[in-house]
Amino acid sequence: MIVCHCRVVSDRAVAGALRDGARSLAAVCRSTGAGQDCGACVFSLKRLVCGHGSALVPASPEVDVAAS
Repeated sequence: MIVCHCRVVSDRAVAGALRDGARSLAAVCRSTGAGQDCGACVFSLKRLVCGHGSALVPASPEVDVAAS
């Protein structure tokens, strides 16, 4: 399923980023390119990260940039 339509990032790509060590929403965004254009996918990305059992890192400027 496509999670980010702007960058055509699938849920499989997000799962791959998490398997490869991404442990925050910002890390997934950096790794996949998702969430960096319109931002409509950020809540779906967050749900996938949380569902993977990864703890989200507290908000930082890095998260705001990656998710905006």
